[in-house]
Amino acid sequence: MSLGKGCIRALGICCFSPLVFAADLPGSQDLPAVARQVDAQIVDYRPAEDKERIYPMGAIRKISGQLRYEGQAIARGPATAITYELPAEHSSSAAFTATREALQAKGAQLLFWCKARDCGESSLWANEVFGNAKLVGADGQQEYLLLRLAAPQDNSLVALYGITRGNRRAYLHVEQLDASAPLGDLLPTSATLLRELKSTGELDFPALGAEPDDTWLTLISRALNLDTTLRVSLSGPKAESWRQALVEKGVRTARLETGSGETQGLHLHLIR
Repeated sequence: MSLGKGCIRALGICCFSPLVFAADLPGSQDLPAVARQVDAQIVDYRPAEDKERIYPMGAIRKISGQLRYEGQAIARGPATAITYELPAEHSSSAAFTATREALQAKGAQLLFWCKARDCGESSLWANEVFGNAKLVGADGQQEYLLLRLAAPQDNSLVALYGITRGNRRAYLHVEQLDASAPLGDLLPTSATLLRELKSTGELDFPALGAEPDDTWLTLISRALNLDTTLRVSLSGPKAESWRQALVEKGVRTARLETGSGETQGLHLHLIR
């Protein structure tokens, strides 16, 4: 039995239109603060709803039916959640990195960042933290971070979670919570500072332009001593004071240099 040309054309449209004309979930939209990756499609969308959210700042595990993690950030306010499915053959890692870099370029402060098995179980992040089974994948193919947006949006938190599933489908989950009360001081973990330094080669603290602050000294010295093979240079108006204070906190003198670059606050550069 032969098909007419019109039927063939119609059949072609029916076969290929889901790929060519793939659309976002009806009623969904991007977050203004987070740029969408090219050709990504929204497959899950939860509009702003006032709620209290607890964002883990440590590897998660379940003990006696309860989630456990080392640290957390708690805030209440309107929270919006979006899950993007990435184009075929695109990795969640590349989309995650591009989104992180774009947010940091706009001044967002990184609070927590984990990767692969350092995050804990993917199923716990998917089902217990984000309530979205689409995000279950291999523990080794996940990445999570929590950021605080720059002023005047500094009472907003953004959580990113990237995962590539066993079927090679990749997803990027983005959640923004606009806190209804000031967030106050939120400090990154030392492990996060180390991951950022090793990944980007830089650590920038524009607010640390004065004499060394003991809280930050402790965080930075612990980060540097998590990998004693690293050497860094310090720049800024009080760089030499910070260098000496870090030595007093237990960082070996041979690992620290004072840079000559002019910068606002304190800047650490990884010596490759």
